[in-house]
Amino acid sequence: MNLDAKDYEIMDSVGYDIAWCPGCGNYPLRKIMQSTLAELELKPTEVVMVSGIGQAAKIPHYLNVNFFNGLHGRALPPALAIKAANPELTVIAESGDGCMYGEGGNHFVHTILRNPNITVIVHDNMVYGLTKGQASPTTQQGFATPVQPADRGGWTNKPFNPVALAISMDASFVARAFVGDRDESKGILKKAISHKGFALVDVFQPCVTYNKLNTFKWFKDNTYYLDESHDVRDPTAALEKAMQSDKLPLGVFYTNPDRTTFEDDSGVYDENESPLYKREVDGKKLLELIRSKAKT
Repeated sequence: MNLDAKDYEIMDSVGYDIAWCPGCGNYPLRKIMQSTLAELELKPTEVVMVSGIGQAAKIPHYLNVNFFNGLHGRALPPALAIKAANPELTVIAESGDGCMYGEGGNHFVHTILRNPNITVIVHDNMVYGLTKGQASPTTQQGFATPVQPADRGGWTNKPFNPVALAISMDASFVARAFVGDRDESKGILKKAISHKGFALVDVFQPCVTYNKLNTFKWFKDNTYYLDESHDVRDPTAALEKAMQSDKLPLGVFYTNPDRTTFEDDSGVYDENESPLYKREVDGKKLLELIRSKAKT
């Protein structure tokens, strides 16, 4: 098909600008996504991005793909439903660490259990950006914010560890990337999108306005890549790596390709592989069903 990153560019043809701060980590991730989709030869019409609310959740507006922009913390339910209704689509749910792990934490847990064939990309800048710098689930302990000031000890919670949680729940693909390393991040995202099952990619990126601690340099200095000796099929080894806090590992932590997907388990496609929207509806049977339920 010879697709190019430009095939996913939309900003030249729309009447709005990108609403991110100069230097935001969302910019390189947007470029990485364009290259990733092109190299996977996924037509824009075959891709659906689903997001919640926040600066990260705006990214589908800035790419030439189908998208559904939902409620805060609610990206995963419609993503699961879209994939279940049309398995032919490549479905990517993406949003920020606050939206996915905070407001959306309950959906995050139960979507891992259901194992739909979707990719979940979380922009992890360790702070709430859209709402002006409050601590997010992944904010580091002691970090000072406008509502958790330094003279009160800053943020008192230990940071949420989404990678460790996902591994402990046997998520079928768990990885972490850093937007400062474009080629490595692209490689990780290609593996995640190509994986059959729930694929989590927690993406480190800086918020240049509200997080002056976790900068591009900080992420570069405090991360390293898992090497080939790491066994991605070993959940114990993966969890040990995920729990490291002195230097944070990047790469693919864990995969379990043996898990069946939500779509496969639903039984909807056992005898008919056609997406639901392509199937003819038997109006008579539907009316009989509605009437039978009305009587009860």
